[in-house]
Amino acid sequence: PKSFTYGVERPLSAIENLTATTLRNIIGDLELDESLTSREVINTKMRVILDEATDPWGIKVNRVELKNIMPPSEIQDAMEKQMKAERQRRESILRAEGEKRSAILVAEGKKESLILEAEADKEAAIRRAEGQAEAIVTIQTATAEGIRRINESKPSKEVLSLKSLEAFVAAADGKATKIIIPSEIQAIAGLVSSLTEISKFSKDDLPPSEEVSNS
Repeated sequence: PKSFTYGVERPLSAIENLTATTLRNIIGDLELDESLTSREVINTKMRVILDEATDPWGIKVNRVELKNIMPPSEIQDAMEKQMKAERQRRESILRAEGEKRSAILVAEGKKESLILEAEADKEAAIRRAEGQAEAIVTIQTATAEGIRRINESKPSKEVLSLKSLEAFVAAADGKATKIIIPSEIQAIAGLVSSLTEISKFSKDDLPPSEEVSNS
């Protein structure tokens, strides 16, 4: 073809130089580790660039195959250091994520423990309150039953006063140092005390009765 014959001097040598230049430019745009793992990407970019550049020369580039990359020793050392640093960085990230996850699990465990403890305290308080309520109901029921029986027996005023005295004493429950009792209840209480003292005398303490003989 005319373009191949007159388009460029020594076209094969020109393609070699263009290929080397293009390869350096493409690899220069990549990271060091990417240049070793992105061979297909490099092949595609080189084919497109070389095909466009050699078209005026009457040359059609259909495929480019990069067989191997052999960088200089200093570049290989730099790449190894970079890959080692990258591995260490990823390990640090994984370790930090693991520690973070562990801390979250510990915090969640403490939270659940506190919630369960609070629920247990709440349940215990409810049970205590229910027990106290039942005790109050039982006492009130017994008191009401006692009042009903007293009313059915039609007690006298004195009996009612004595019951009132008992209620005062029960209300104090041994905690009060002074109890103010109405005067009418005090009178009944004094009467009961006097009767109790009188009952302590035995029959032997009484004067002997005179004998009466039948005439």
